[in-house]
Amino acid sequence: MPHLISQKKGNYPISDYLRSYLTRYGRIWSESIRYRDLSRFANAIPVYDEKGKDTLWSTVLYAENDRREIHEQLLTAYTILKADGDTSISKYLYIDRVDQCIHGNTLPFRIRVVNRINDNFDYFYVKKIDANRIYGLEIEHILSPNRINYFIHAQTIVEEHIIGIPADAFLREEIPVTNFDQVRLAKEFVKFNERCFISLLGDMHSGNFVIELTRDFEKWHFRMHPIDFDQQSHHWRKEVYLPECFEQNALFVSLVNRNLAVENVVQYQKEERSLVANRVRVSHGRFNQLMEVMKEDIISSDDYVKRLSQQLAEHYKEKKFESCATMGEIVYTSITRLLDTSLPASFPRVVV
Repeated sequence: MPHLISQKKGNYPISDYLRSYLTRYGRIWSESIRYRDLSRFANAIPVYDEKGKDTLWSTVLYAENDRREIHEQLLTAYTILKADGDTSISKYLYIDRVDQCIHGNTLPFRIRVVNRINDNFDYFYVKKIDANRIYGLEIEHILSPNRINYFIHAQTIVEEHIIGIPADAFLREEIPVTNFDQVRLAKEFVKFNERCFISLLGDMHSGNFVIELTRDFEKWHFRMHPIDFDQQSHHWRKEVYLPECFEQNALFVSLVNRNLAVENVVQYQKEERSLVANRVRVSHGRFNQLMEVMKEDIISSDDYVKRLSQQLAEHYKEKKFESCATMGEIVYTSITRLLDTSLPASFPRVVV
């Protein structure tokens, strides 16, 4: 299968309208670390996993004067994420490591924070500003089962770590699961696939989402969380928004085909659509406020908007997609359909 995304996406700025929305919901902070501050490193050392494989992350090293200042700012950023800026929680914390991802065009930083008393550690991320990413984070926060914690300062996004096993590592490590666990994992992939397509969150190959495992009364419960939102509502090709279409997810698709009947797939798709529709209804107007901003914003090219709207009009057999002039209007049309119909958005059976 050819690559679904052949070109790197540029970053789109945050409009004043979007910034006003983010301010209303406490996403903007006047002081914190800036991405450009972390870029002042003097050296970098590749990070390898326990098997000696390059992780595509490098630990960055700073001159001593820069290190002290940067670490202090990073601790302040962590307190904003975790305690609404209460710096008293940083008394027993220190910055253990700053890594930069050298793969792709966004080059995010990953920061490891350690508690001096018990050696417990946590991560958070510092990234460049990008409107697509912000819309993806907000849509995920409002319409998915996952709460998203992040804030913005100037041209920088600071994000909380999303807990879970990277899906590609989950497949590579062949984590043992029973036949019943496989059914639950297949069910979750169907629901995840449906949710991504409804909200037009793209590029969800196995390297861009994680799997959270929770033990319940009898077996494991699985939940899939996206961790990369750069391709929110940007690309023109509808397959980009279907995790089932990425070759990296072929094992998940095979799991679905082996363990679920067509009737099960349709049932789980309808369940997910109902859940998203209910989240729209109980969002207390936040969804509509976000959509009013997104419908006015430019986060993709006119050509991409036109091509995607035509594909979705054909996919859904609904001409109203053809009148969409922005990606925000397409997303709004896709999601508000849920209030009127329970028909599955993606294919009736997940196939590659």
